[in-house]
Amino acid sequence: MYLALLVIFLHCTEICTQERVFTFNAVHIKVQPSVKVKNGAPMSIICHADISKSTNFNLQHNITIFKDGKLVFMSVSGREDARYEVPVARSSHTGDYQCAVEADGKIRHSDPLHVWVTGMTKPTLIAEKKDVFEGEMVKLRCEMPEEVPPLYFIFRKIKMNSTPKEELKHELHRNFSVIQFPIDEGDNILQFDCFGRRSVKFEFETSEPSNRTLITVKEPFIKPTLRIKPSNNITEGKEIQFECSTVVAKMRNIEIILLRNKTILSSVRDQATLKYSAVATLEDSGEYTCKVEKGKASKTTTRHVVVTELFPKPILNASMNKLDENKELTLSCSIKDFQNASFSILRRNSNGDTLLRNSRNLTMRANVNDTGSYICKAEVNRIVKESKPVMIRVYGELIQRLEPSARGRKSLINLLISGAAISVSCNACDVTLLPDIFLWSSNDPYRRGVGFGRDLWRSDLMQCNWQYFFSFLPVLAPVSMPRISAFSGLPEVVLGRPLNLTCCLMMGTPPITFTFYKENKAKKEIVTNNTCAVFLDEDIKQNDKGQYKCGAKNHHSSGMKTSKILNITVIGKSVQFFLTNAIFGFFEAAYHRLSKMVAKFEGHAPCSPIKSPITASNRF
Repeated sequence: MYLALLVIFLHCTEICTQERVFTFNAVHIKVQPSVKVKNGAPMSIICHADISKSTNFNLQHNITIFKDGKLVFMSVSGREDARYEVPVARSSHTGDYQCAVEADGKIRHSDPLHVWVTGMTKPTLIAEKKDVFEGEMVKLRCEMPEEVPPLYFIFRKIKMNSTPKEELKHELHRNFSVIQFPIDEGDNILQFDCFGRRSVKFEFETSEPSNRTLITVKEPFIKPTLRIKPSNNITEGKEIQFECSTVVAKMRNIEIILLRNKTILSSVRDQATLKYSAVATLEDSGEYTCKVEKGKASKTTTRHVVVTELFPKPILNASMNKLDENKELTLSCSIKDFQNASFSILRRNSNGDTLLRNSRNLTMRANVNDTGSYICKAEVNRIVKESKPVMIRVYGELIQRLEPSARGRKSLINLLISGAAISVSCNACDVTLLPDIFLWSSNDPYRRGVGFGRDLWRSDLMQCNWQYFFSFLPVLAPVSMPRISAFSGLPEVVLGRPLNLTCCLMMGTPPITFTFYKENKAKKEIVTNNTCAVFLDEDIKQNDKGQYKCGAKNHHSSGMKTSKILNITVIGKSVQFFLTNAIFGFFEAAYHRLSKMVAKFEGHAPCSPIKSPITASNRF
């Protein structure tokens, strides 16, 4: 009996459970009257749940509505829909709406729906003060209390008969904005307003303009007056006077400035008048501006001044621009079509000009120290003008004569030459190898001359004759290709004897760095002001034979220049003895042969010197 009752109870429970089955088909959200609602109109957000039930039983629903993810409405009832009423829609109600329905542990969401409340509320503009001075700032505040940021605020400065000036400010977190507008020169009666703007789904919406606020502008000072005496057309040498004045409301922090072509000439503070005078010159021609400033306020008056030339610039003439020492030099200063002037002749120096004479003309005996730049000045009615500089070069005389050096050795002699011709003599009996000769100009530090000798032998006279060829190059000259040679003239050296190598250049500005190499390994480095360097090894060993070369460079070379390779052979002392006897025999036979030839020329000694002139035409 109890078993039968239990079976009946379980069967009834199963039937009751099956009768309370339900499922969500869909959840919908909609807006009335439409998804676009005009600002100020009523709006309804409706959420509806579509549910299927096994039987018609009562089911409690929990309905919630969200705007942009935030809860704005919630309802619990047995109905399958709910309504969120907005009696007055504002732009702040614009956004994405979504609803959710929850029943007996089950929940379902609707798709999002974008609602746009078109139109923005009218902003309000407030001005800090209604009366301001030119140069001051006016502070404005634009408010839109019913709008939600982010918002754009556009302020407008409205002036009669001109286009309004706009200033835009972006407010991310405020529904108001504050700005300061500058009051410029010429502003009189101004009006200001503002309006708002926002972005909705990549579209901009703009509010209507705010109330207009009237601002009255006062002048802190009037436009200045610029007077010029005696006239704005004036001749050089006369005095010109300027007077700049204004009328000031409050004599405080007022500054008056006088400018010529944007260059400040004079200024005064806390005064109503500025006076300035000067002796007129050609440089005084131009545009003059009187400018009055106070704070950010500024007013200007401009006038043009023309100064007529009284006399042209003087011209300095020289009798010669290049001359030899002790020659006569005349400098003459003149002005075209003008005679009544005070003249002076000066020499230009780096530390200031040196007055030579207060005169139109200057005649002097030239010296090498007179090389330089000269100018002349002319003065009329306190107006001083100077000529273009004239360069004078004076060439010095011979300072050191050339004398050949010791017998059998090549010599290097430095000397200074003049512009005139020089002559060099040699004795053929005492010279076996002619010297290399370097010549340069003592009075011209900007150029350097290099000369080199060539020997012309006349065997019948046993006399030598040198001809010189001159070339000139800048002082800052790079090194030429070096030449290496053995001092003995032969590439052999006796074992145990010294090795003497010479490295020479045709040209190069000192100091010069010479480096001697053996088998590409540096042996010695020499820094000298000469164009030759000597390498000496006192005690030659057998392993010192090999390939030798030298390199040279200075501050003006792109790199090291190297000579050709010289092969040095080390020989024993027995070989030296044989070579010495052979050479001695050769020179002895040559001496007897030459003596017979000389004897034919009676009355002409074989050792008499011959001079070979270097004429002035060789000079640069």
